[in-house]
Amino acid sequence: MPELPEVETVRRGLQPVMEGAKIVVAEARRPDLRFPFQPDFVARLQGQVVTGLGRRAKYLMADLGSGDVLLMHLGMSGSFRVIKPDNEGQPGEFHYPKAKDSAHDHVLFRMSSGADIVFNDPRRFGYMKVIARNTLEDEPLLRGLGPEPLGNEFDAAMLAHSCEGKATSLKAALLDQRVVAGLGNIYVCEALHRSHLSPRRIAATLSTKKGEPTDHAKRLVGAIHTVLNDAIKAGGSSLRDHRQTTGELGYFQHSFKVYDREGETCTTPRCGGTVKRFTQNGRSTFWCPKCQK
Repeated sequence: MPELPEVETVRRGLQPVMEGAKIVVAEARRPDLRFPFQPDFVARLQGQVVTGLGRRAKYLMADLGSGDVLLMHLGMSGSFRVIKPDNEGQPGEFHYPKAKDSAHDHVLFRMSSGADIVFNDPRRFGYMKVIARNTLEDEPLLRGLGPEPLGNEFDAAMLAHSCEGKATSLKAALLDQRVVAGLGNIYVCEALHRSHLSPRRIAATLSTKKGEPTDHAKRLVGAIHTVLNDAIKAGGSSLRDHRQTTGELGYFQHSFKVYDREGETCTTPRCGGTVKRFTQNGRSTFWCPKCQK
């Protein structure tokens, strides 16, 4: 499942050809993805100018001139590609060849910018929904989401407050979208390793008895910021399906410190430990038992 860096990478790839442009033609080539398209899905998009393209957690959000918002989720295998008349540039180092089979091209937006934006989703776990901007706070898909980890309000004090009294593991707390939005398994493993905190640590230990953030909380927030920013610069992580709008793969997976490195030597200087894997809350957790406490 794409996490925050992958979705942010896609947003940045779509922004130049989508933001400020009109959706001249909108096509839904099947009645549904993960959920059925709304009966008026195409009608509410066609002819509308995209006034802004943002992201909330793992959702892309296109503001429309009508006051509606197009909410888009990539699901497990969804990807956007941008097709331009002069789209003959050289692929990047980690280019992922575009599929010749267009059977999974389920949604198309023809933009006044001259670009066609195609959403391809072989597994059809992605979804799109048009929502009135003034009803977003009541939208079930968005309601209850925690703060953005790269937003100004997310700091050690906020994380400590959210984890105060929690008897669950630290990793489970970070995967809870109500605690912090957009983090997934990969980047939680990486952030915990960089902050030298065990995924088994009790979440409540990020807060003192007075409710103040501990040094653990401060280290962890710093590590979350670093790993997310590094991943965005690298175009996200391409393990199976993620690719950028150009067709290039993200390459942050080449910078993983622990994720998918079971049995390898820990990269922490002077540690010498071995990366282990265990199942936690139904997901694979990678960590170094020697330097993560």
